Amino acid sequence: METQVTKSVIGMVQNGAVRADGRFTLTDAEISFEPFNKEFGLGPYHLAKATIASAEKCFGKGAGILPITSDAIRLKMTDGHHYEFVLASSDQWVAEINHWLEA
Repeated sequence: METQVTKSVIGMVQNGAVRADGRFTLTDAEISFEPFNKEFGLGPYHLAKATIASAEKCFGKGAGILPITSDAIRLKMTDGHHYEFVLASSDQWVAEINHWLEA
């Protein structure tokens, strides 16, 4: 079965003070992030729907500590880990991801 892309946007993954730009994609089965520069070690990520507990708004941070943007989301995983992404229209992304998780 072929995976259907639902929505995709250029964004940024953030892990502490380290960031990487790339493409954030929601499909029918997973959320993926493909970094443009794979040398930073931030991705690619392929997060299966069953491993994601929820999505919520958070702050994108400069130097890993100073809030610099409210256009960020946090994906909470079922194992307790989380991933943070800075995305345009983050409110819409959170709503769409949580709806996708409930379906």
